[in-house]
Amino acid sequence: MTSRNLALFDLDHTLLPIDSDHEWVEFLIRHQLAGDPEAVRRRNDELYAKYQAGTLTIEESAAVMLGFLKMHSPYDLAKYHEIYMQEVIRPNIKKVATDLVDKHLSNGDLCCLVSATNTFVITPIGRAFAFENIIGTTPEFINGRYTGKFVGTASYKEGKITRVQEWLATLGLSLNDFEKSYFYSDSINDLPLLEKVTHPVATNPQDSLRKIAQEKGWAILDLF
Repeated sequence: MTSRNLALFDLDHTLLPIDSDHEWVEFLIRHQLAGDPEAVRRRNDELYAKYQAGTLTIEESAAVMLGFLKMHSPYDLAKYHEIYMQEVIRPNIKKVATDLVDKHLSNGDLCCLVSATNTFVITPIGRAFAFENIIGTTPEFINGRYTGKFVGTASYKEGKITRVQEWLATLGLSLNDFEKSYFYSDSINDLPLLEKVTHPVATNPQDSLRKIAQEKGWAILDLF
């Protein structure tokens, strides 16, 4: 048993009041970088509605979201992401959210950002929150280009448990090694991992998760 606690955090609507994946596509549309704006916006909104309802499959999401990485060179993507951070993400990083992460970091807890969104989009965002450990769906990268596919287990629903266990195993640890393990999330999609930790925290929860949290006596935290 380690003396450190474990603190896991979802990103979208948990630490950010927006969905970074949905907003990334909106950003590409605004800058004419995503193909037919009307069709792309319609598809983006469809996927987002399914995600909110808990009916989105990772294959369906990845086919669309990772396709945008395939469209551009890594050099251009890096350039676009810097502008996206400036225009969209930084204005939405609230002190109340950075304070929550800081509280766990300064306590010496082992902290990790665990998002279903792909690592290209979330890694710079995670760094802005001071995360050293970042888990997201990993886009495939071959011969200097993104392929539009993902590798390994997607960090989504039950896959988040798999990915957290794989990461902890690299440190010679498991979830059971922590006296206290926290997971902060807003989403019904994160129910599997919320049920795995000792201290689940429904954070800005959507109505369906709020209801479950109330029934189970979980902590509820409204940051925004």
